[in-house]
Amino acid sequence: MDTRDMVENDIFPARPAPPSSEQTQKAISACVRIQQRAIENRKQPFAAVLVGPDNDEVLLTHSNIDHVNHAESSLARLAAAHYTQRFLWQCTLYTTWEPCAMCTATCYWTNIGRIVYAASEERLARLTGMGNEKNMTMAMPCRKVLEGSQKDLDIIGPITELEDQVVEASDVYWKSFRK
Repeated sequence: MDTRDMVENDIFPARPAPPSSEQTQKAISACVRIQQRAIENRKQPFAAVLVGPDNDEVLLTHSNIDHVNHAESSLARLAAAHYTQRFLWQCTLYTTWEPCAMCTATCYWTNIGRIVYAASEERLARLTGMGNEKNMTMAMPCRKVLEGSQKDLDIIGPITELEDQVVEASDVYWKSFRK
């Protein structure tokens, strides 16, 4: 076995089948609940959930802390402290919104194998409004961030049937900050 095969077997085991629509709905609903709790605590409406290889067990949850400690990147760093790269490659990170460049890169380096998001960053930019200092959305979709990467992260999203629900739940927060 050469070095490349050892790395692939050690760090990139076979991923489980993609989640079913029911599993996706359940995980995104959990994200929306976490996001609502964040809003109640005057935090920005972003949330992430890490689900295990069985596409069912919730391992970790997180919401935004501040403008540099986003839900997805904070959860990914926490996951790296608790689980091996091999295990994380078989897990799925669910999030209400498409991960930004920082969060996508953190998931990449953490070795989380799949990202599922409900609503696109393009929708987020429209919701928050241009020039909103609370959320300076970049026109950098997560798939673009991963172009040319050496890992084959599985990206699923936006989820059309869940996008409006996330936008509506988030607008409770953003409407007071739009210009």
